[in-house]
Amino acid sequence: MGLLDKLGLGGKRGDSKKSASGLKSTRKIDIEVRFERLRTAVSGTMSKFYAARDRENDRVVGLKLCDLEKFSFFESRFKGMDKPSEGEIAASMDHPNIIKTLEYGQTVNKEPYLIMEFIEGPGLNTLIQNEDTERLGDRRLPLIKQMADALQYVHQQGYIHRDICPRNFICSTDIKHIKLIDFGLTVPATEPFMRPGNRTGTPLYMAPEIVRRRATDQRLDIFAFGVSCYQLLTFEFPWPGGETSGLAALNHDTSNPRNILDKRPDLNPTLAGMIMQCVQPNPDDRVPTMEQFVKTLRSIDSETA
Repeated sequence: MGLLDKLGLGGKRGDSKKSASGLKSTRKIDIEVRFERLRTAVSGTMSKFYAARDRENDRVVGLKLCDLEKFSFFESRFKGMDKPSEGEIAASMDHPNIIKTLEYGQTVNKEPYLIMEFIEGPGLNTLIQNEDTERLGDRRLPLIKQMADALQYVHQQGYIHRDICPRNFICSTDIKHIKLIDFGLTVPATEPFMRPGNRTGTPLYMAPEIVRRRATDQRLDIFAFGVSCYQLLTFEFPWPGGETSGLAALNHDTSNPRNILDKRPDLNPTLAGMIMQCVQPNPDDRVPTMEQFVKTLRSIDSETA
C-alpha cells in the first residue's frame, strides 16, 4: 500500500454530499456501531485521536472525537463571526505534509468527528521525549523542511493554525516523512479573529502576544514552529523551567531564549540563526513569514542538523 494507507471514504456515497471543502456527512453517526477503536493514538487540546477500524469498509483510519464541552466553549467566542468549522478547514487542506481528512460531521451525541488517513508511525513529540537520536539520525533537517512546507501552506490558505507543536506532527515509520494534524484551534487570518483575548494553544509553545492578550497574526505560529524546531534539534526548550501550565508562556518575554548553538555548536549557523529569530518575543523581530523561512532552508540542503 506504500507509505500511507490510501483509505476509502467513511460513508456511503448516498449518505454524504460533496462540499467545496471536502466530504461532509449529512447524517449523525453512531461511533460505537461504526468503528472498532483499536487504540488511542494521541490526546489533543480539545479532542482524542484513535486508530480505528471502519466497519463499513474494513479500513483502518484515524478517528478524531472532539470533547463537546471544550469544543462548544471554544466555538462560543466566535459566535456570529461565520467561522468555518474544523472539518471544513481540515478537509480543504491538500498538501503532502498535511493529514488528509476523508469525512467530517457529527455523532448521534452531537460530538464533532473527523475521519482521516491513518499513518502508522510515531508522533514527533514521542521521538523528542525519548531523545531518539538513533531513529532521528540525520533526518531532522528534512523533517524541519517538511514541517515548514506544511505551515507555509496553511498560511497561504489564509489561516493561523494556533497549535503548532511536536504533538501535532506525525511521522512515517521510517521517520522520512511527516504530516501536520489537528486544526481544532485554527482560525482565519483576518482581523476579527486576530483581536486580543483568544488565549488558546499549548503553553510551552505559546507566543507572548497570546498570553499577554495582545493582537495576534500568523507570526504566533512562527514562534511555536521555532520552539518545536529548537526542541527537535536539542531535546530541550529555549527557556529553562518545569512549569507546563499557561504560566510557562510568561517566561517567553521575561527571559532570553538560550542560544541553540550553545547546545548544538555543530548546527548550520544559518539554520540556527533562523530558529533563534523565530522565538523572539517581539513579533516584529521574528522571521516575518514562513515563505521566507522555507526559501532560506533551500539554501542549506547539504548541511546536517
